[in-house]
Amino acid sequence: MTRRELAKASALGLGAVLSSAVEPTMQAQAAAQTNQTATTSLPAGGDGLTRYVADFIVNTSYARIPAEVIELGKKSILDGFGLALCGSVAATGKISRDYLASVKFAPGGATVLGSGMKAPTRFAALANGIGIHADDYDDTQLAVGADRVYGLLTHPTVPVLPAALAIAETSGLSGQNLMLAYHIGVEVESKIAEAISPRHYQDGFHSTGTCGVFGAAAAAAKLRGLDMERTLWALGIAGSRAGALRENFGTMTKPLQAGQAAETGVVAADLAALGWTATDKILETPAGFFQAAGGGYDLNSILHKLGSPWTFVSPGVSIKPFPSGSLTHPGMTAMFRLIKENKITADQVESVDVGTNRNMPKALIHHQPTTNLQAKFSMEFCMASLLLYGKAGLNQFTDEVVNRPEVQAMIRRVHFGVHPEAEKAGYDKMRTIITIHLRDGRVVSGQEDFAKGSPVNPMSFGEVAEKFEDAAAFAKWPPAKAKAIIAAVRGLETLADVRILTSHCAA
Repeated sequence: MTRRELAKASALGLGAVLSSAVEPTMQAQAAAQTNQTATTSLPAGGDGLTRYVADFIVNTSYARIPAEVIELGKKSILDGFGLALCGSVAATGKISRDYLASVKFAPGGATVLGSGMKAPTRFAALANGIGIHADDYDDTQLAVGADRVYGLLTHPTVPVLPAALAIAETSGLSGQNLMLAYHIGVEVESKIAEAISPRHYQDGFHSTGTCGVFGAAAAAAKLRGLDMERTLWALGIAGSRAGALRENFGTMTKPLQAGQAAETGVVAADLAALGWTATDKILETPAGFFQAAGGGYDLNSILHKLGSPWTFVSPGVSIKPFPSGSLTHPGMTAMFRLIKENKITADQVESVDVGTNRNMPKALIHHQPTTNLQAKFSMEFCMASLLLYGKAGLNQFTDEVVNRPEVQAMIRRVHFGVHPEAEKAGYDKMRTIITIHLRDGRVVSGQEDFAKGSPVNPMSFGEVAEKFEDAAAFAKWPPAKAKAIIAAVRGLETLADVRILTSHCAA
């Protein structure tokens, strides 16, 4: 335990629990679990795993996807389009377009959503991936395993949708083609993220950028009509280009990592289509992705599990209620409820204690944020915004708001660290325990495991449409075009040409 962690634990009154006498034991247990994963997770039955994944990609038809999965996917697709629009007005949106303008290519291509620009498929996928992830407001895959944090696998839509959309648009394909490739890609990405050893994320990899390349490649391979051999090559190429680090959370490079995953999927499929060879067992071998990037994997989390059940059904995908890291959301949900139920105002608050399991502070790393991007990974800012303004939306996550004196003062009153009860609840929950100390001596407390938008408390299509319209309004997108996008996604399976949809996303 670092001095900083110990100080925060003490601020929460947890110093005795997380003392030096206890901490080494927990570290030893974690190390033992990690070593066990690394030495026992490569069973002989793993031979041919990549071929199993490729077979799923090549042979899955639209008819195989349950209607429930199709409808759940529409919510995430609509969410992705809305976030691409609001991401187009972020600083990363302008820089992305400036970069594309510096690359000389022929006119035409796929739409860079929220702009009048078109670019070759790989570059449109890059820009749209950056846009969807710019505000860290996109959907989140939920974990099954008790050894990993419930909301910390991948953002499933952002690597896949931009790759599939760019190819579908430039090829004049239907909405049904787009949805088939999207669901195949999300399923492959999610099951790979579920299977890899938790060490992958815990040791610093950003799984949206690493596991996401396989989902993007799967979607691209499906739309390009690659056969088994070339699909295997596409996966092999994608695996060698997988790379993203959590150290870049809170900077422009986090959404870049998501955009690169989408771009890599397109590049991998297009190179394979031209005959570029790669290994046919990128996932399972001792020198392959799972072992090199995670030190092992759980074969039972992926073998015979693709589409059985589909990830959208179980454990589900969470749509974010706030534009911040998903691990802040249970706490924000609890805080919002406590404020309303107890009519709490900011001037009444002496201090706030926020306690979670030990893995959550490893992602929420910015305790004194000074930029909007850092604030997205700051539990302290999220609590401060709700206390001061009663909300924490796109208009609150700005540099100007983050640096307001009253915000910085409130941030210093929020103490965030590990709570023994949250730790005991397990990593398959995002349990967040909040204690508000008021100046009049009263103490108000509450807790939450899951936020609004999670499968436990899902958003309806109508609620996602409201979130979409809010994002579109933030981007000052014409209301008529915004409503046309909602209608097109609602009936996506009947859309004859995806270009009808993308035309409403172009300035």
